[in-house]
Amino acid sequence: IRYGDNDHLAALLAHLVSADMLVLLTDTDGLFTSDPRANVDATVIPVVAADDPLLTVAASGAGSDRGSGGMASKLAAARIASWSGVTAVIASAESASAVMSAINGEAIGTRFLPHDRQLSARKLWIAFAAEVEGSVVVDDGARDALVQRGTSLLPAGVVACTGSFDVGAVVDVVNQTGDLLGRGLAAMSSDQVNKSKGKRTADLADLAVVEVVHRDDLVVLA
Repeated sequence: IRYGDNDHLAALLAHLVSADMLVLLTDTDGLFTSDPRANVDATVIPVVAADDPLLTVAASGAGSDRGSGGMASKLAAARIASWSGVTAVIASAESASAVMSAINGEAIGTRFLPHDRQLSARKLWIAFAAEVEGSVVVDDGARDALVQRGTSLLPAGVVACTGSFDVGAVVDVVNQTGDLLGRGLAAMSSDQVNKSKGKRTADLADLAVVEVVHRDDLVVLA
């Protein structure tokens, strides 16, 4: 088990058992506005909404000026919990009553609110448990269609493809600046994507499948 994996596993387990709350204990009092070791004016963020950009950053596992890599892994776990419909709390392990205080709804640490739209077990696996084998870069039109209308990803909206993957692999769907829009199961191999990218469906009569990622296999995370 690698550093941070315990947070990831805890979040997946919380979904598996339909937990009401996930409490993640750490060596700080919660998520701060900045690194408290470098900024004495840093304060604890009491509540983080499900659509907060902090959790969007956590999707890539990237760190931030709000703490160490350990905090980044807890942010990523809180994001999984949020999409599972589970409230997450990051609090200090030095407080003997931290867990009970969190359960009782007391103001302790940072509380992450659950998302209104709970992912199914299958889509949670696609989004957070499976290994990502490549990425597909889409244009603005495809981005709007995926995020706002929940469509399938078609070759016409693809501008680039990275990595080598087969049909059924989990791939990131990103915009042209690299922001993560979602994850899904590839309906085409990377070779097929590269050959068909930018082409209209009418020009793909020789392919048995015309979607790069079908809407049923896509988790929009933007």
